[in-house]
Amino acid sequence: MNDKRIRIIIGHYGSGKTEFSINYAIKLKKQHEKVALVDLDVINPYFRSRLQESMLNEKGIAMIASNIKGSGSDLPAVSGGVLGPLQNQSTQVVLDVGGDSTGARTLGRYEEYFQDGAYDMFCVVNVNRGQTETVEGILRNVYAIEKTSRAKVTGLINNTHLLRETTVEDVLKGQKIVKQAADKLGVPIRYVVALEEVAASLPSNIEGEIFPIKLYMREKWM
Repeated sequence: MNDKRIRIIIGHYGSGKTEFSINYAIKLKKQHEKVALVDLDVINPYFRSRLQESMLNEKGIAMIASNIKGSGSDLPAVSGGVLGPLQNQSTQVVLDVGGDSTGARTLGRYEEYFQDGAYDMFCVVNVNRGQTETVEGILRNVYAIEKTSRAKVTGLINNTHLLRETTVEDVLKGQKIVKQAADKLGVPIRYVVALEEVAASLPSNIEGEIFPIKLYMREKWM
């Protein structure tokens, strides 16, 4: 996981962006002393990384929400809590950002920290979702987010899934489409994400680092 210190995670609704962000932060914590997961998702109030704040804190990960605690509002607030990890060079930062160009507007206020070579922005793709089931749909989503956020995508993440019904074939189907999109964008497939039991059966020569995950945002019955 030799990614830049600041990692921006984007992805359309239903991509599994938040599940990846949580698993990614947990894996980072095994390698670094200071890790912060910043919830900048103001699009989906039901599946937000801040809902796992207690669990993340127990693991030593700072969970920072962009809203003001106790306000009852999901409007993003520029607070010291968000800016601190961006400014602290000893902290590894994961920004979980809303899934479309509207959600990506929250990134604009932190633009000064997104200098070339100082960050990575990974787009999580699930080709089983209507808006990103084709190469054209993926590109449209990426270009819209880049325009709004004023940051560039540096890699794609294949997270093609059907939750617990996901098969190796599902992941490989998604890999073909994500690969075509990555080639058109001129960026690599950075990670190939799957539940642990599926990830164990993926071919070792697949493009991108195989990234096994657990489901933290969904109960076993979901």
